Amino acid sequence: MKTGTIVLLVILVILIGVLVALYFIGKRLEKQQAEQNERIQANKQPVVIMAVDKKRLKLKESGLPEEVISQTPWYARRSKVPIVKAKVGSRFMNLIADEKVFDYIPINKQVKAMVSGIYIVEVKGM
Repeated sequence: MKTGTIVLLVILVILIGVLVALYFIGKRLEKQQAEQNERIQANKQPVVIMAVDKKRLKLKESGLPEEVISQTPWYARRSKVPIVKAKVGSRFMNLIADEKVFDYIPINKQVKAMVSGIYIVEVKGM
């Protein structure tokens, strides 16, 4: 056989191995995400909030508690997350919004939101 043919076969075998590994890793991550969504849905509760400000910020700049930042995986710390500074009752809090909900949160209006911890899951206008 030619050297070029051998090189192409080796590259093909490596690519097939990488694709199989990515398939199994994807399945595992999909299962973890489903479990997390179940926990979020089980713990959500209705809260009346008034969004004062909303931005996409890096986690370090977000003003979230240090516990939250330290529990975040290292590869996600540099990404920008949707942060909502909101008045909940008489307190001002920094909350993380779901990407699907972030654009629908009005500023300086009270809305009923479903919140799980510091994570805004749903928003309903009042």
